[in-house]
Amino acid sequence: MKTVGVIGGSGLYEMEGLEQVDEIFLETPYGNPSDVIISGHLGGTRLLFVPRHGRGHNYLPHEVPYRANIWALKELGADWCISLSAVGSLREEIVPGHVVLIDQFIDRTKGRPSSFFGDGVAGHVAFGEPISPVLQEVLVGAARDAGATLHVGGTYVCMEGPAFSTRAESELYRSWGASVIGMTNLPEAKLAREAEIAYATVALATDYDCWHPGHDDVSVDAVIATLKKNVTLAKKIVALAASRIPDDLDPLVDGASRFAVMTAPDRIPAHRREALRPIIGKYLAS
Repeated sequence: MKTVGVIGGSGLYEMEGLEQVDEIFLETPYGNPSDVIISGHLGGTRLLFVPRHGRGHNYLPHEVPYRANIWALKELGADWCISLSAVGSLREEIVPGHVVLIDQFIDRTKGRPSSFFGDGVAGHVAFGEPISPVLQEVLVGAARDAGATLHVGGTYVCMEGPAFSTRAESELYRSWGASVIGMTNLPEAKLAREAEIAYATVALATDYDCWHPGHDDVSVDAVIATLKKNVTLAKKIVALAASRIPDDLDPLVDGASRFAVMTAPDRIPAHRREALRPIIGKYLAS
């Protein structure tokens, strides 16, 4: 049975047809995940739901335990991950309520732990194409069949937050050709690549970022109102995608960390070897 992680809001697991629902708590070498992980079966697919900010929305974007979340998904067998993320629009044609399946990132975060490597283990993975093309293709079909107004492709600027952009920043990102802006998908996507989890983002536009002269500056109330409308759509996309994800892992992702580690195996500390076991353990010679 293929296993798919779903990272997003806390109510996503409340979907029709989800069976054998269970709560799983894992302690990880990187701390606790954002919350308990909800496991359920939808047809022939196992889904693992991670409420990114906790079920009470008590983590700011820079406080989310990204390494613990991805480590837990990998430990539980996930080879795929659908990220559902609220974003601000940087383009006139991306109207609040639209869905964007982005294919690139610009990282504007500051000091978030963004790798499982380090602390005695030097490793590097390729990240030129950060989104799994196989999962992206599945999501394109699922989003269209779910009735989404869809934009395929685009760049997601990941800012640090928690404050929203200044107008000058927003105009700068537009000048770079970026499509949307959010606060959470990095380092999430980088960690998924190291763990050889095929990752893709469903960006749900909740507002125009503050560049737009015809709209009010971003407010929490406006974001929440649009986000609630998107929850039903997000559930439909996930449910449709779950049955269409192939059994075989995306070739872009499969083996991504095979040659990542530069440290000699006999120089890797025991505690680091154990911490990396679900991530790259199969590549670490005894």
